Amino acid sequence: MSYSSWFKAHGEKHKKIIEKLSHLTDDELINYFRFDNMVQNEPDFCPLYADNKKCHDNKELNCYFCACPNFRFKDEGIEQIENKTLFSICNIKSKEGAQYISDDAIHQNCAGCFVPHSETYIKKHFTRDWFEAMEHVSKS
Repeated sequence: MSYSSWFKAHGEKHKKIIEKLSHLTDDELINYFRFDNMVQNEPDFCPLYADNKKCHDNKELNCYFCACPNFRFKDEGIEQIENKTLFSICNIKSKEGAQYISDDAIHQNCAGCFVPHSETYIKKHFTRDWFEAMEHVSKS
């Protein structure tokens, strides 16, 4: 699955949840996206939920910004670096981020970064339109 196809499909899942919960306040909506609640109430939102597994080892994981507003990708590659194609980067160069490097590709590895999963961050950048929050993610 390409970054773009995942991005579009995930955004649509997010949109359906927001529409279903339009009666909630912003704070209630943000609280709804807490990992433990999402595993119980939205099992199809993330494939990891089936195993009650988190993508980030963080006690207070909030899944509202699953996919980070600071992530940047380009399906055809951003640039070539030493015979490898760079496909994704962290726009804020988070010190907790890393890179996955294979024989021919470089991808951003966000597993160690919790920036978009804290409720403080979510409240600061909150919008009910996930695509609006993610408008700069795709470099296509």
